[in-house]
Amino acid sequence: MIHKHLSYYLSHIRQDIPAGIVVFLVALPLCLGIALASGAPLFAGLIAGMVGGIVVSWASGSQLSVSGPAAGLTVIIFNAIEQLGSFSGFQLCVVLAGGMQFLLGFARAGIIGAFFPSSVIKGMLAAIGLILIIKQTPHAVGYDVSFEGDESYMQETAASSFQELISSFAAISPGATLIAAVSLLILVLWELPWLKRFTLVRLFPGPLVAVAWGIVYNLSAKAYFPAWAVSGKHLVSLPATGGFEQFVDLFTLPDFSFFSNPEIYTIAATLAIIASLETLLSLEAVDKLDPLKRTAPTNRELKAQGVGNIISGMIGGLPMTAVIVRSSANINAGGRTRVASFIHGLLLLLSVMYLTRFLNLIPLSCLSAILLQTGYKLAKPSLFHNSYRQGWGQFLPFVVTIIAILLTDLLQGIIIGIAVGLYFVIRAHYHASITLYQEGNHYLLSMNKDVSFLNKALLRRLLFQIDENSTVQIDATKAQFIDHDILETLQDFMMSAPDDNIKVEVIGMDDSIKT
Repeated sequence: MIHKHLSYYLSHIRQDIPAGIVVFLVALPLCLGIALASGAPLFAGLIAGMVGGIVVSWASGSQLSVSGPAAGLTVIIFNAIEQLGSFSGFQLCVVLAGGMQFLLGFARAGIIGAFFPSSVIKGMLAAIGLILIIKQTPHAVGYDVSFEGDESYMQETAASSFQELISSFAAISPGATLIAAVSLLILVLWELPWLKRFTLVRLFPGPLVAVAWGIVYNLSAKAYFPAWAVSGKHLVSLPATGGFEQFVDLFTLPDFSFFSNPEIYTIAATLAIIASLETLLSLEAVDKLDPLKRTAPTNRELKAQGVGNIISGMIGGLPMTAVIVRSSANINAGGRTRVASFIHGLLLLLSVMYLTRFLNLIPLSCLSAILLQTGYKLAKPSLFHNSYRQGWGQFLPFVVTIIAILLTDLLQGIIIGIAVGLYFVIRAHYHASITLYQEGNHYLLSMNKDVSFLNKALLRRLLFQIDENSTVQIDATKAQFIDHDILETLQDFMMSAPDDNIKVEVIGMDDSIKT
C-alpha cells in the first residue's frame, strides 16, 4: 500500500515541484500581508503558511487544496487581538478553535459543503478572480498603499478598493509596470500550445521565468538605469534569521492564563465556524477546478484543519483555512498531488531560515502578474457566457453572488447568493411537484415527487380549476413523501367534491405514504 502511494506521488513529481515553487512565491507575500492587516506579528502569518503546507497537506484528503492564513478571517483576528489586548492570549483562541474543528470533523459536519449550489461556487470563484485583478493592479504598477492582496477586501470597503485602483493609474512606477507587463507577456506566451512543444518551456513554468526576469531586470536597472529600478518597498520583505536557532526563537507559546477569560471561548467558536465554512467552500471550488475531477472528503478536511490550527496556535501562528487563491495558483501551475502543497510549506520554512537575502530581491510586481493571470482564469468571459446559456436559474445566483461579494465580503456574498439560488430551487420544486392534466371532463392530478407544504397554494389553485360534473384521478404513485398540509387539502377537496358532482379516484396513497 505504501509502495503504491509512493509510486503515485513520484509519477507526478515533475509537475508538483514547479507548482509547489509557484505556490510558495504566491503565498509568501500573502502570508506577510494578512499578518500585517491582522495586527499580528509578521512571522505569525508565515507560521500558519508553513503548518498548512507541511502538516495539513498530508492530514487532508484533498490532493490540490492549499492551506494557510486567510484574508476572510482578518477582521475577526484584528478585533480579537484588540479585545484581548494580547497576541499570546489570541493564540489560545486559535488552539481552542482547532479543537472545535477537529470535533466538527468527527460530528460529520463536513456535509454542509454539499448544500452550496454550483452556480454560487462558480460565482465565488469569479468574484475572487475579479478581486484579485482589482487588488493586484495597483501592486503591478508600483502603487503600494496597502500591502495585502488576497481573496477578500480585508477591512477595506469596496469603494476604497476601487478608489485605490483608480488612484494607482495616477502614480505609476515605470520600473514596476515594465516588470509586471513583461511578466504577464511571459505568462501568456507560456500558455500557447506551439510554445509548449519546446523542452525548455515545459521544464520551466511561466511563473518561475517571470520571477527570474523580475530579479535580473531589477538588478540590471539598479546598476545601469537607476530611474527604472524598483525600490526596496516594492520588493518582497521577509524577517531575517541567521539559521535554525534564531528561527526557533521566533516561536511563542499561548498565554494559558487566558483560560479564565470567557471572551476567548466566544472568539474561538467564531473562528471555528467561519474558518470551517471558508474551508468547505474552498474545497468545493477546488474539486470543480481539479483537472482529474477528484472529490475530497470534507469531514477529514475539518479534522486536518483542526490539527493545523492547534499546532499553529501553539507555536505562534495565525488561524488558517483552505484558501482558494493559493489552491487555484497550484492548479494553474500544473500541481497534481499534495506534494505541491507540501513543497510550498517546506520552502516557506527554508526561506525564513536561510534564503531571506535572495527572496528579498523579488519585485512584488512579478507576484502581482502571477495573481492577475490567476484572476483572469477564474473570471474569464467564457465563464459568464456559459452560465448565461444555462438559463436564469443558474445565471442569476452566479451574478448576484459576484456582485454581493464585491460589495460586501466573501461570506456575506455567498449567503446572499445561496438565498437567490434557494429561491430558484423552491420555484422549480413548486411548479414541478404537482401537475394537472385535462381531457374533456376527466382530470389527472399527479404528485410527481416529494410534496411539501410549499406546494399547498399551487394544489389549491389546481383543484379550483376542476369543473363540476367531472371525474378526477389523484395519482400519488411517484411521491415518496406527502406533507400533512397537502393531505388535509386533498381530504377537504374529497369531502366537498360530491356537492359539485365530482367523482374522485385515489391511487398510490396508502399507509406507506409518510406524513
